[in-house]
Parts: sequence; C-alpha cells; structure tokens
Amino acid sequence: MFFVDFFYTLRSYGVPITTQYILELQEGLKKGLAENVDDLYNLLRLICVKRIEHLDNFDRAFSKYFYGIELPSSGEITDLNKLLENKPFREWLDTQMREGKLKPAEIQWKISPEELFRRFLKTLEEQTEAHHGGNKWIGTGGTSPYGHSGNSYGGIRVYGRSERQSAIKTIGERRYINYSDNAGLRAENIRQVLGTFKKMVPIGPKTDLDLNETIYRTAKNAGEIEFIFKPELRDNIRVTLLIDNGGYSMSRYVSIVSLVFSKIKDRFKDLSTYYFRNCIYGNLFSDPQRLKDYPTKKFLSNNPADTRVLIIGDASMAPEELFSPRGAIEYGVDDTEPGIVWLKRIRDRFSYSVWLNPIQSSYWSERYGSYTIREIRQIYHMENLTLGGIKNAVTYLNEQE
Repeated sequence: MFFVDFFYTLRSYGVPITTQYILELQEGLKKGLAENVDDLYNLLRLICVKRIEHLDNFDRAFSKYFYGIELPSSGEITDLNKLLENKPFREWLDTQMREGKLKPAEIQWKISPEELFRRFLKTLEEQTEAHHGGNKWIGTGGTSPYGHSGNSYGGIRVYGRSERQSAIKTIGERRYINYSDNAGLRAENIRQVLGTFKKMVPIGPKTDLDLNETIYRTAKNAGEIEFIFKPELRDNIRVTLLIDNGGYSMSRYVSIVSLVFSKIKDRFKDLSTYYFRNCIYGNLFSDPQRLKDYPTKKFLSNNPADTRVLIIGDASMAPEELFSPRGAIEYGVDDTEPGIVWLKRIRDRFSYSVWLNPIQSSYWSERYGSYTIREIRQIYHMENLTLGGIKNAVTYLNEQE
C-alpha cells in the first residue's frame, strides 16, 4: 500500500492521523486524482489537515518525505540563529557565499531572515522543476527518497514542472503566517484565537424558543404542541481579563489581547478587563494607564464564582514583590498584604481561572524570575500565551464543570 510510511511521518511531526485517511488516499489514487506530486500534495492536504494550525507541520512532513528537505518551522524563519540550526538552509547559505551570490555583511545587516528563507525556497522550487534523476539537492547534501527512481513513483510523477502551482511554491508562500500551536498572538492568526474562545462551554438557562425543533416535535407528536427551548445566542458566561501591562515583556501583547477580546465580547454576557503591574495587590486598575483604582475586594465580591478569569502576565518578578508586605514596585501602591495573598484569594473565589504566560514554558525554569513563576504555578494552572496554550486553557476551564 503506497505512502503508509508517509502517515507515520505526519504523526512524528504532530499531525493527527487515522486509518480512514489512508483509505481515503487509496480511493483518491484509484480515481486518478494525483498524477504528480503537486496533485498528491493537494489531495493529502485535503485529507489530512483538519485544522489550520496543523498545516505548517504537514508542509514540513511533506517536504521531508518527498524532497528529503527538513524545513524549519514557521516560528523559526524570523530568527537567523534558528534558521542556521537548520542544516539544509545553512549549507545553502554557505554555497551562496562561496559562489559570491551573498556577502556576510548583507546577511547580517541588509537582508532579513524572511527574505533569505524565501530565496532558499525559490532555489528549491527551481531545482524541483528541473530535476531529472539524481539525489542531491541545492548543495545541501540532503537526499530525496525518490531521487534514485527517476521521476516517477507508483505512477505519480515526483519531479518536473506542473501545470498548476508546485507543492514547494505553495509551501513557501504560506509559511509566513504562523498558524502552528506554538505561534504567539498576532493579527494574522486572530481568527484561530477567536475560534478557540468560542469553544468555552456555554452556561445559562434555555430561554429562547427553538422554532424548528418545536415544529418537528409537534409534528412527531401528531399535532400535540411541544415547545422546545434553547439557550440564548449570547452565553451567560462572565469573562474577566486581568492583564499585566507594566513591563517590557508584556508590552507587545497588551494591544493584541485587547483586540482579540473586543472582537469576541458579544459572545459573552459580560466581559471586563482590568490591569496590574507585575503582581496583583489590593487594587486593580480599570484603565491601561493604571490611574483609575478598582479595589480587588470589590472585584471579588461583585463577580459570581463561575466567572472565567484569565490572568495574562509573565509571572516573573523579584521575590519580595510576591511575598513581602509593601512589596509592590508600582508608585503609590503601599499594600500591607503580600501579592501572593491576593492571588490566592482570587483563585479561591474563582475556580474557573487560568494564567497565560508570554514566556515560553521551556524558559520558565531558566530565566530571572523562575522562582516566582514556580510559586504562582502552585496556585494557578499556567499555559503559554500561544494558540496551543489558549486551546489548553479553554479545555482546562471547560473541564472544571
């Protein structure tokens, strides 16, 4: 059976697969839906990619399996150091410099990592179209698993020009929007973030008449009227954001987080946002400038216990900010109770609470502030402020039912 090992490659790249996908591929091949590798790319993507965040890993698996090229993830193409960890790209770059097509000064100062990566994929695309056997690619030492077999495999043409856009070009053109689970929040992936938050379990009474279901049930009951009700379109979920907007590490996230929730506010009965700096004390702030105090006790008493509370901050601070009376660094804040006391009060009041951290979890134990991150994780379930982290956070909140 063709390409079964490709599905194992997909799995190793984190793309969920089932045996049904294999059967659907075989059916498609029997119907002649893939006469070349570009058709096969489209067919496999249609079968295997059910969520857009898996598209990046699908492309990387496809490139590895059919072209022998290990592409970096979307999140790595803006970082030259990360790109240089990728062997094919690094050896391509060495070749470009050796042949005088690129100069070290250009790479360091003039050409962005994204532009270098585009040129790398352009070279790969051109050599894919011109390839007629052999197994070496763009001077990288990479080996295509199909190079030794000429230009066909199982009746599917692997190399040569296609009448439509090539698979490599398609892969290259969409790699500049990062939809993977480890992607941070950006304007480009807001739709995916919104879709995730819409999966919060709805709560509230069924008060709206479901006309279609009422007609169906009444007809089924031989004319005896049976009224069917459903929850109102807007859920009775109350959502509160508590955003740390006082430090450099959080500054680039505040506007995008606010934008996300401004677009989804009509989904919920009540959505409110408060701000703090580094840690929460006796007062939150109702404005981003942190000029309008809002007593934390009032926040605790005015919101029902089933309010969904999302705290967004790096949790990284000096230990005294968390544990010491009057430990706040905010000018004018002189709270006699330590921040950890207030964090525990919020957690005790709202069991539906979660912490989203812009610092990648791989660095939580290594950077300055690791001690306070660890202590706050003892109180709150913490996730990365990424697409994957937000999904995990929503799942966690739903499981608290």
